[in-house]
Amino acid sequence: MVFNHPIGVRFPVGPPNSFMKLLRVGNLNHENPAIIDDNGVIRDLSSIINDLNPQTLNFNTINKLKKIDLNSLQKISPNSRVGACINNPGKFIGIGLNFSDHAAEQNLPIPNEPIIFSKATSSIIGPYDDIKIPKNSKKTDWEVEIAFVVGKEAKNISETEAKKYIFGYCIVDDISEREFQKNRGGQWIKGKSADTFGPIGPYLVTSEEIPDVQNLNMFLDVNDKRMQTGNTGKMIFNINYILSYLSNFMTLLPGDIITTGTPPGVGDGKKPPIYLKKGDKMRLEIDLLGYQLHHVK
Repeated sequence: MVFNHPIGVRFPVGPPNSFMKLLRVGNLNHENPAIIDDNGVIRDLSSIINDLNPQTLNFNTINKLKKIDLNSLQKISPNSRVGACINNPGKFIGIGLNFSDHAAEQNLPIPNEPIIFSKATSSIIGPYDDIKIPKNSKKTDWEVEIAFVVGKEAKNISETEAKKYIFGYCIVDDISEREFQKNRGGQWIKGKSADTFGPIGPYLVTSEEIPDVQNLNMFLDVNDKRMQTGNTGKMIFNINYILSYLSNFMTLLPGDIITTGTPPGVGDGKKPPIYLKKGDKMRLEIDLLGYQLHHVK
């Protein structure tokens, strides 16, 4: 079961192709690449590119799409399922405790350097798909986050250069099982990687569309109650710094997803703690990036 989604809403009209929102639409494992035109209509891109994946998420693709008359592309029903906005990324990396107010609610010191963890790419699902609580889980939690997607190979990049390497941005719900994460030994990846723990989308917004990525409001509601409220301006390490930092430890490649931390209000930080249970519904939103809706199963 999935929610009806808001993709078909009208966006502000600007110069042709100025509002570039890319998505993947269709049944699970049979999604087509698509774009939302300036009138909020979903258009099929499968005649131009075969998917949104590491082979196509590059700046050549952006330049190609800018030259297309979107009105010539086939329309897709606004009632179609929306899948994950990226297929088969090479890396899915998270940054932990990257909001000062979130670190405070966890009673943890502000990190001196970014805390890095991985999420299994098998956790990725669409923005309106169901969240499934894993077997033996008692502490499944939520985290609204903004992610950036790499658009070209980045190695030993300076912070001032970083923006040139970012293809775009999307929402990630960094679902986390806190007992697996904190009390089962080893690294955080065990608590971050269960099936359905990586919803991304609804769409990938190209970086030039976001005037100030460090001033976006973030929200998450559970059962219509506001749980998280934040702003990307509260990041300890900004997005350009994170890309530069990571590029000194590994080569970042087109299509890699890096999700950059969550504001306060996670269930584990409530007094007493609150965790997701079957039957819950979740809505999360970030300025300019749309919103996600999920049922918990």
